[in-house]
Amino acid sequence: MESYGILVDNEIISLMGLPKALRIPPPMSLDEVITLGKRGIDIIEQLMHHSTNAEKKEARISIDEVTILPPVPSPPKIICLGLNYRDHIEEQGKEVSDEPVIFMKPRTAVIGSEKPIVKPSFVKQLDYEAELAIIIGKKGKDIPVSEAKDYIFGYTAFNDVSARDIQFKDGQWTRGKSFDTFAPMGPCITTMDQIKNPNDLHICTRVNGELRQNSSTKNMVLNVYEIVHYLSVVMTLEPGDVIATGTPAGVGVFMKPEPKFLSQGDIVEIEIDKIGTLRNKVAEFKAN
Repeated sequence: MESYGILVDNEIISLMGLPKALRIPPPMSLDEVITLGKRGIDIIEQLMHHSTNAEKKEARISIDEVTILPPVPSPPKIICLGLNYRDHIEEQGKEVSDEPVIFMKPRTAVIGSEKPIVKPSFVKQLDYEAELAIIIGKKGKDIPVSEAKDYIFGYTAFNDVSARDIQFKDGQWTRGKSFDTFAPMGPCITTMDQIKNPNDLHICTRVNGELRQNSSTKNMVLNVYEIVHYLSVVMTLEPGDVIATGTPAGVGVFMKPEPKFLSQGDIVEIEIDKIGTLRNKVAEFKAN
């Protein structure tokens, strides 16, 4: 049965498993919670507040007993920013631009934590990109920077998986970043009110335990609220939209003395303060 709940340590409190849910019905899905925005969070908080410790204990499920789905399995849009970290721009020998690169990923690329990143057999240069992702909670257009926070539901970890050989061959980024499984996200959503300052979060990537990326969201060129404003000038933002805010230095293609690309069996872990660890193993696709 597909459901959602509150992550506490290594356990999930199933909201549908709380007796009080019969009298205070929570939204039936996480998509509904996101669409309701602040009201959705208030309903869940009320349900938790009115449940006893014994009831919460009865509704607990070990995280090892469930399959973790992507927190937004079918977002209306996945909007990604390139060249939005000063250290990543520096490692490429480029200069900071007033306007970042914007591209899109299809929702068919979305997978959750612990699901395999499938490397097509013809892709030779598979790479990772750790990113903080914004989950939009309210429809908006031309949103002022000062009001951007009101349009954010929460945050999650995101891996902008990239086939560099295809990306650089094409000269634009869509094909090389759009293969199925190339948008891992999770393991959960941390709500906006739980992260007081999204512009100062530690973000890192480990590949097979080796630290590759090690930075902070304070190194972003456009901060979280500026990104929401900037994108809303271009397009209407909708509940459930996912915005990947760019990656810091340390991606495989720019490693020294030579690039370090992903291979079958590699384990990629992306960890962000207050969110957790997104973990995926690389598998190679072989046609029958």
